[in-house]
Amino acid sequence: MKRERYPRPRQAIWGALALLLISVRVVHGSPQEMHIMEGFLPPAWAAFWYLAVIPFWLIGFRRIRGLVSSRPEARLGLGMAAAFTFVLSALKIPSVTGSSSHPTGTGLGAILFGPSVMSVLGSIVLLFQALLLAHGGITTLGANAVSMALVGPAVGWASYRALKRTRFQWLPVFIAGATADLTTYLVTSFQLSLAYPDPMGGVAASLIKFAGIFAVTQVPLAIGDGIVTVLTLNALRKSGTEEFEYSGAQEG
Repeated sequence: MKRERYPRPRQAIWGALALLLISVRVVHGSPQEMHIMEGFLPPAWAAFWYLAVIPFWLIGFRRIRGLVSSRPEARLGLGMAAAFTFVLSALKIPSVTGSSSHPTGTGLGAILFGPSVMSVLGSIVLLFQALLLAHGGITTLGANAVSMALVGPAVGWASYRALKRTRFQWLPVFIAGATADLTTYLVTSFQLSLAYPDPMGGVAASLIKFAGIFAVTQVPLAIGDGIVTVLTLNALRKSGTEEFEYSGAQEG
């Protein structure tokens, strides 16, 4: 069957990315962040989050190795998913809270390859951002990986699977992108509240404060994240790259 080419979805993707950049500029200067910066977590908590995510890295590496072995062409899809996450999550807003507000872009990779693969891809993205862009850090890589590379993609993937049979094909994709983003900010808020509980109200009060601060920018960014995820996946499907979407559908 002859594959058709669609130039318009590509233009739509760039347009959506431009809208995301505009939204970042509009809220620039607000006190929000989502990558936890280098040295911000106490050493005990930094070590705890590393220990929590390492088993999932091992599972993810094993799955990637099996995936590439059975389907070598998946390398292109893996690289694309990682690049998509890198670009979107690099749209950082300066903050005074000790972390960074940004879209995450992890929903797409979770749909295509599943959450275990994204635990590795997302962590690689976080590592490169820490080394090249000073976003996040090495000591806080474990914590950032748990929120953005592990829990966020897992919730996005579960949302996609739960809604996949709906008559509106765009809806589960949008929900996956948006929930992966929102879950990341909620987990980051929880991590910060554990490390710095409120002197009076404890962890719960601290969580409300951190989550409330993040919500100002993260809700519109999550909506933008979902829209870009829909446009990107539609472009992939229409250009004949549907074969990428197989691992994520089989996981679990």
